[in-house]
Amino acid sequence: MNTWMHMALIAAVVVVVVVRRLRGEPLNARDLFAPPVVLTGLGLWALSQEHGLRTGDCVWVAAGAALGTAFGALRGATIRLDERDGVLWQRYTGWTFLVAVLSLAVMAGFAVLAERNGLAPGARPVQLSIGVGFLGEALVVGYRALSSGIPFAPERRGSNPSLSSDRFRR
Repeated sequence: MNTWMHMALIAAVVVVVVVRRLRGEPLNARDLFAPPVVLTGLGLWALSQEHGLRTGDCVWVAAGAALGTAFGALRGATIRLDERDGVLWQRYTGWTFLVAVLSLAVMAGFAVLAERNGLAPGARPVQLSIGVGFLGEALVVGYRALSSGIPFAPERRGSNPSLSSDRFRR
């Protein structure tokens, strides 16, 4: 897959997730965890394809992943969780977007520092950065959801029954 096609696919996934969460959507485990797991997996795969990474490159990648996960977790704390029809719903708030803008600025600065310190360009896969951010968000939202005692929303029609959110009820 060429780079532009890859970037378009990543952008499409991010836009779909953000638009749905801005409008508000039922919170189910698959929709919460699938996008970050897929994006993180794609990022790790891209990283594994990069040959000649040095120890310093790996340290920068790990630090960037930790920073992205932390900002995602902070963003996850700003998401509104409500009960509707007996199940959880999530919705992004103004604070969610403020944290997102802040994290983009910090991560851009981190990328500039990485480049100035000689980090290999292939050691900065965009999908890994986005994936770990969404993963941090998902972990916090998932924890808050489980702590609420309100059941996750059921999976939509046509979804995989082995991923049923009934397993996640308290």
